[in-house]
Amino acid sequence: MFLVCGEALFDLFVDHSQSKLPREIQFKAVAGGSPFNVAVGLSRLGTPSALMTGVSTCFLGQQLRQVLEAEGVSTNYLVSLDTATTTLSVVAVNEQGIPSYCFYGHTGADRHVRPEALPALGSEIRGIHLGSYSLVVSPTSDSLYQLVSNAGQELLITLDPNVRLNVEPSLEVWRQKIDAFAQKAHIIKVSEEDLALLYPGANLEAIAQGLLNERCRLVFLTQGERGVTLFTRHHGQWSRPARPITPVDTVGAGDTFQAALITYLLEQGFDHPAALDALTPAHLEALLRFALEASALTCLRSGPDLPRRHELQQVAHAH
Repeated sequence: MFLVCGEALFDLFVDHSQSKLPREIQFKAVAGGSPFNVAVGLSRLGTPSALMTGVSTCFLGQQLRQVLEAEGVSTNYLVSLDTATTTLSVVAVNEQGIPSYCFYGHTGADRHVRPEALPALGSEIRGIHLGSYSLVVSPTSDSLYQLVSNAGQELLITLDPNVRLNVEPSLEVWRQKIDAFAQKAHIIKVSEEDLALLYPGANLEAIAQGLLNERCRLVFLTQGERGVTLFTRHHGQWSRPARPITPVDTVGAGDTFQAALITYLLEQGFDHPAALDALTPAHLEALLRFALEASALTCLRSGPDLPRRHELQQVAHAH
């Protein structure tokens, strides 16, 4: 089982087609948040997953818990917080399918997980994934750092910064926190957009390659419609293009890629840090194909509707 750590919220998608008055805005509420999506994505691909986050006991918090249960994601690591609320994210998608976000949730339960509230990790946990604004908001950030610092050496740690400057506007805070968590990660996936926000005008591929170290074996730099560039400690770097599609939107594409790469590694037996050195270029090519195909399928649908395994199998059969 893979433990995914980070925020859980409701995305409020602006639905212009339903607005009848100039002053009226219609919303469609969808359970989400990058880590939430990854946990659901793993389960849909057949990988047992659990989510560790703070969840309010309010109606929306109860709904988040119900969605996880319906998706087959373990709720054993949720931290219930009676006095907190549920974070809301207003999402607007432009004509190119690119989303923009506005977050409401200073009192959100996902931001207020204290170190003493962390549940003990069971023997079923094979790895930990962390990402997004939970890396920078206290006390959750401190709790997650303690979690990975105390994690056993056999656990695979993956990281996706998923930068949200409208939650924490300080680039310096993001850089410091990401650098700290990167030192604990064996695999890092980061988008070109995220690195451009963090390091304006810099050589993004050089920064991504610089994330490789004695502990980190693989860095995936996702590049939208251009695909992904992979940096490795033992096999150099190479790029693979995305499948040409006309996207509906790109919401959840990065989370899908993350869930797919974790799924591939676990299914192929590369489910602990030492095993990563045994990955061959052929393995990595297969991983990229699988993750890119899954991401493309998400982009063909509205919102974070991550694919199920049988849907990917149908696409593979069609090809």
